[in-house]
Amino acid sequence: MTCPICRKASVAKYRPFCSRRCADIDLGKWFGGAYAVPTDHPGDDEEAIGDFPEMPRKPH
Repeated sequence: MTCPICRKASVAKYRPFCSRRCADIDLGKWFGGAYAVPTDHPGDDEEAIGDFPEMPRKPH
């Protein structure tokens, strides 16, 4: 198996990645919105957000 980020051989400890660095790069892509699941329903995002309870705000 090869690392999906750099294409080097994967390492069991970080599988499917080759290193912590590549695993962190992948996580950053998820957080940054580079990966997305396609949908035919444009309102899915708003509906999913509505399923979560509103978080209390901390006083400044």
